[in-house]
Amino acid sequence: MAVTIRDVARAAQVSVATVSRALNDSQTVTDETRKHVLRIAHALDFVPHGGARSLSLRRTDTIGVLLPDLHGEYFSELIRGLDLGARSGRQHLLLSASHGEVSEAVAALRAMRSRVDGLVVMTPFADGELVAAAVKRAVPLVLLNSRDTAHCDVSFAIDNHAGAFNVAKHLIARGHRRIAFVSGPADNVEARDRLRGFKAAHREAGQAPGRILRGNFREESGFAAACQLLASELPDAIFAANDAMAIGCLHALKSEGVQVPRDIALAGFDDIPIARLLDPPLTTAGVPIAEIGRQAADCCIDLIRGKKIETGCRLSVPELVIRASSGRQSGTGAAPSAQSRRIRP
Repeated sequence: MAVTIRDVARAAQVSVATVSRALNDSQTVTDETRKHVLRIAHALDFVPHGGARSLSLRRTDTIGVLLPDLHGEYFSELIRGLDLGARSGRQHLLLSASHGEVSEAVAALRAMRSRVDGLVVMTPFADGELVAAAVKRAVPLVLLNSRDTAHCDVSFAIDNHAGAFNVAKHLIARGHRRIAFVSGPADNVEARDRLRGFKAAHREAGQAPGRILRGNFREESGFAAACQLLASELPDAIFAANDAMAIGCLHALKSEGVQVPRDIALAGFDDIPIARLLDPPLTTAGVPIAEIGRQAADCCIDLIRGKKIETGCRLSVPELVIRASSGRQSGTGAAPSAQSRRIRP
């Protein structure tokens, strides 16, 4: 039979209210009494009822996290960072995925808002108005991959245009003239910004961009895009809008005996952990994925605890990470080292 708070009070010879205050670290209880109650509770193996504790304190010690997906190394890294932040703040995470669907996002947010103390939300949509409407300001709200500051307390964003611009500029500087681009979903804000950056680099160089193929940020769409390119004359390089699609491209090229970077150069975006372990290692736009997750959790916890923090959008500019997959330096005849080099734009 489970030990109750009344059992602890009886054994400690104090009131139930005193036990409750001691367990909740109330300043109205002396240190001596708190230690005595905690010692008895530990001896009896007493575990407070989470639901009752939440009702009495009006907090759950839980952060809700809503992501477009939970699949893949990018989201694994992001969740790792969120977990690091939550653990350091002695909070739990409640995870859910919207799968990019508006209806699923709204349903998940409505279900979570009464069960958590704060929310961290990544949305593929253009702004946070939809998210804010579902949350109704019931709890602090932190948005990921959004520059919207009108509908949340703090937002974190990646300068996707600048990141893609610098990767494309690097490929052009390597002497690649026909560069194909594997884009993300048409309705995804990040995908659109990365495509704009790709085109902008070509405008600056005074050359036309190569073939643009539609992907969905998953490996299989990168594989399919590379297969389309293999069916015709290969370009000089492929720039995939994320590393997962670049990995799919690499697999398709290798399956047909096409060598990277000897026959074609390849680049991605995000710098997920496996990117540096590929053969060849992948040139990419480096995003501090886990660190952004940790900072988002930290901000959410500070807001929950009523701390004053800097509001607004926190923008990260990706670093250009040059590895062997992008090919030889134009005019030098020397292959790049497999050791990656990071260049801040």
